[in-house]
Amino acid sequence: MDRIRSAEGPRPAIRAARTRLRAPGVAIAALLLAACGSHAGPGPVGPQRPVSPPAPSTGPVPTAARSSSAPTPGASPASAGRPRAAEPGTAIVVAESQFGSILYDGSGQAIYLFDAERNSRPACYGACARAWPPVLTKGNPHGGKPLRRGLLGTTRRSDGATQVTYAGHPLYFYAHEGKRQVLCHNVDEFGGTWLAVQPNGAPAPH
Repeated sequence: MDRIRSAEGPRPAIRAARTRLRAPGVAIAALLLAACGSHAGPGPVGPQRPVSPPAPSTGPVPTAARSSSAPTPGASPASAGRPRAAEPGTAIVVAESQFGSILYDGSGQAIYLFDAERNSRPACYGACARAWPPVLTKGNPHGGKPLRRGLLGTTRRSDGATQVTYAGHPLYFYAHEGKRQVLCHNVDEFGGTWLAVQPNGAPAPH
């Protein structure tokens, strides 16, 4: 009988351990439910005061950092003075979704417009831009058919970054979507509605 009781003794501990293992799954499910619209505020957040960069270190510069600006051995003076080629801009493509053909970036991230913005001047900053990051570019944005390249453009943000526009609308991603996911079309947040964008520049149907 002692042997039988000792075999049954650990079972409550095993059940408790299984309960603890199920707890993270519940937490993950709760996080998945907290998607679009959970950051809603009274309206677009205006430009924020830039944060001053940290003061440069006055300590000794590491050897690797000192040598990083030195010319590469064997490089000719002509190649060292040659101007750099312009950086390619952000690629914008068209692909299918549950709302029809819409815009994505070259990596497959869905793109949105914010209907509270009545022109090409961005109004989404601060908490808004953390939830809906702007589509930025370092060169001229580009794309092929059926994209209408004449509708592609850029606008300058308050921090000096260049944001891609389409048909005059500044473009945005949603921060918590995966590739080829379109979870946040026709969502009201930060004082306006976020809408996926069709190749003709109009919002996707909803």
